[in-house]
Amino acid sequence: MRAPRVDLTAVADVYPAMAKFDAAAREGVDPVLGELVRIRASQINGCDFCLDMHTRAARDAGEGQDRLDALADWRGSALFTGAERAALALTESMTLIPGSGVPGDVLSAARAHFGEAGLAGLVWVIAAINTWNRVAVAAALRPPG
Repeated sequence: MRAPRVDLTAVADVYPAMAKFDAAAREGVDPVLGELVRIRASQINGCDFCLDMHTRAARDAGEGQDRLDALADWRGSALFTGAERAALALTESMTLIPGSGVPGDVLSAARAHFGEAGLAGLVWVIAAINTWNRVAVAAALRPPG
């Protein structure tokens, strides 16, 4: 594996703080759903490093390959539940925020499936993965192997 373009440990306190933020964001969010959200954001952001990591984590959490294969076209697939669809729509809206922001109906649908605390948890998970994606892309991190 080649060295990243940016030494992310050069500012010693930031990486551990980000890791702590990410761990806190994960609390209360179903592990498989969290991985689906992370994978979808990583697909959109073109982050091969995070895509590889979270696809493996999803499999380890029990996710099936058929759903992972269908994730990029989740709207056209019958494999995802209403709650998962709401979370994925929120993920896309937050990841592609310059397009149209987060539409009220997307937020309302996620709230209806997850409640206020669950919605807040998803928002933090999506925020965290988008930050990780941007850092990994800037540093040109590549999957191992």
